[in-house]
Parts: sequence; C-alpha cells; structure tokens
Amino acid sequence: MSLGPIMVDLGGTALDAEDREILRHPAVGGVILFTRNFESPEQLAELTDAIHVLRHPSLLIGVDQEGGRVQRFRQGFTRLPPAGRLGALSVSDPKRARQVSASLAWLMAAELRAVGVDFSFAPVLDLDRGISHVIGDRAFGGDVQRVCDLASAWCEGVRLAGMAAVGKHFPGHGGVSADSHAELPEDRRRLVDLEIEDLVPFRRLIDQGLEAVMPAHLVYPSVDARPAGFSPVWLKGILRDQLGFQGVIFSDDLNMGAADAGGDYPERARAASEAGCDMLLICNNRPAAVRILDAFADHRDPAANLRLLRMHGRKCGERLRLHEQPEWQRAVRYVAQLEALETLDLGLDAPRDDDPTDPEKAG
Repeated sequence: MSLGPIMVDLGGTALDAEDREILRHPAVGGVILFTRNFESPEQLAELTDAIHVLRHPSLLIGVDQEGGRVQRFRQGFTRLPPAGRLGALSVSDPKRARQVSASLAWLMAAELRAVGVDFSFAPVLDLDRGISHVIGDRAFGGDVQRVCDLASAWCEGVRLAGMAAVGKHFPGHGGVSADSHAELPEDRRRLVDLEIEDLVPFRRLIDQGLEAVMPAHLVYPSVDARPAGFSPVWLKGILRDQLGFQGVIFSDDLNMGAADAGGDYPERARAASEAGCDMLLICNNRPAAVRILDAFADHRDPAANLRLLRMHGRKCGERLRLHEQPEWQRAVRYVAQLEALETLDLGLDAPRDDDPTDPEKAG
C-alpha cells in the first residue's frame, strides 16, 4: 500500500477503533498530532508506535513544534524559545546565533525522533514585518539575510538528528495583518516585490535541498486570484518550475477559515491537489475528513508518493539516554543562556503563556 494524499488528526491520546479504521483508509498518508494527543513522552511513544505498525510503508507523523508560542509537546520536552529570539541574538552576534539555531533545531528534532515523530512543520520562513500578529516572533526576524542564515542553520540541525525540514508559509505570510486561521488575507504586493524579499528565504533553502514546503492560505491578487495553496500559478509555475523545488508540498489545514475560498471540503481538497499539493491536511473536523477520504479513495500519484516517502524520519536515539549526548547538553545550555538574556531585558521577547495561537490548529 502506498501513502495516500490526506493527513488527518486524532481525538485523544490513544487509538480507538474509529481511528484505526480511518488510518487504514488508502487515501490516508499521515497523521498530525496536537497537544490533546499528548500526556507524556512515554505515552506519545506508544501512540506513534501504534500508528506506525498499522501500515507499510508506515504513515507519516508530523507536529507543529516550532518553539515559543507554537510547541505542542512541553512536559518532558525542552521548552524551546521562539525563532525571533534567535533573530534578536543575531543582531549582535550573527555567528553565534547560527550556531545556536542549528543546535536548538537538532534538540527539537532529536527529542521528537526519540518518541517516533517523523517531522515538525518548521522552520517558519516568513518575514516579521511587525504586521502579522499570527506570525510575529515565530519568524526569525524581518531582515532577509538574517532569516536565510538562521533558517539554513536550523535545517542543518534537524537533518543531523534524522529529520526533514518543512518551510512555511510560501510565498510569505508576514505582509498581512489578518489571521488565515479565521479569514482569507490579501497581500496586494507585486510579484517583483515578493521576489526580492519574501521569496528569498524559500529560494535559498530550496537551493540547499529543502525537503518540504507549506503554502499560505493567502491571496496575492497581482499574481493569481486564488489563494496560494489552491493556485497552480504559485505551486506549479513559481515553486516547481521557477524555483526548482522537488520536495513535498503540504497544504495548510483545509479546515481553516481562509480555506473556505476553495469551496466545500471535497472541492477544496481537489483544488489543492490539482494545484500541486502532495499531501492535504484536514484537522479538527472528522466528518469533513471522512468526506475528503471518500473523494480521494481512488487517488494515485506515484511521483507524490516517492516524495512523501522521503519525509520518514531516519536515525532515532534512545529517549532516556538522549541527555547523555554532548549535543543535547550543549543545546540545553543555549536555551538557558537565551532565557537569561531575556531576563536581563536585552530586547529578546519572552515566551508568552497567554498563547494567541490555538494549540489545536495547524499551520
């Protein structure tokens, strides 16, 4: 059985009979996990084992574990700083910031791989222009070169831990104030302006072998009337043909408010697939997921399947001995140092407990 084009979610911390039936559907190719699926690292490892043994090849397992506001698993995992804190460090010490970025990425990936998670939807490649509240310090900053340098180091770190990277949100979410989780934002900038700014980190990382990309549910009317995630102009014409991207294209969550522009659930899934998405995320709406699965029951795309297979995690360390590794000890020291810098009020933003990003939403 090949990997299907649909990534679904789960309701709890263990598989029930309905979950097993859904995950065996031929259109399913992956599972995205949320905070509600997590109680402890031990429980999480049991859950990922149960998912992986259901199918061959095993289903992909992903999560949003960026750090800062967007970190689904916390208890028993290192609390990671937001990417923006690395950007702030880079202003005064760019070389050290790149080292820290690679080290923290390794830490994030090693901890996830030790419990059976294949990849995290990271890094964020958007530019923080001080406009988008939903992006903000999830981005490395607003300077293009700084974002490129830190994101490149981040990708190197996750690869060392056996994980692929997923750059988001193509072609850039930082130029709008609206939150695509709730509504459809519109960025009226011209393509030439995007090419010299927002697209640069994507181009740079693609040239370095970026494994996957997630497009934004945003409309760029000067380029196409359709949101980027439903646009063959963006995904086939620009991302594939002009930028030469050969990896996986994940849709953002088809249950987001901005995705309403794609029609009803089977229609928006079909539109995203025809635009060029290899795997379609549908979260927090099991009835809609079932409808999409039925619509894609006979879907076959050998090229997409080969791309998806490369997203499986590679080497996996023993979780209980992870802290013995020098790489883990170094990364944890970096985390503590960044926290100390924030405490000294040197312009680095602290992680917020009043998290404005819904922990049960993807993207």
